[in-house]
Amino acid sequence: MRANAGDRLVVHGHHVGDPDREAEILEVHGRDGGPPYVVRWDDGHESTFFPSSDATIQHFPPESAKER
Repeated sequence: MRANAGDRLVVHGHHVGDPDREAEILEVHGRDGGPPYVVRWDDGHESTFFPSSDATIQHFPPESAKER
């Protein structure tokens, strides 16, 4: 799993009807974009997170590329 600061982390619900949890990746501490990640969850809580197989990353271009 590879990520950059600004990407979204989505942890999928484990049971039918469970909502997904989403977070913004603030910092990447692993080598080559790997975990652990410092994330800000949608409720505002920040934590260090090691994603497992129930998580996916939504990649977004860097802010400088969006402005071009």
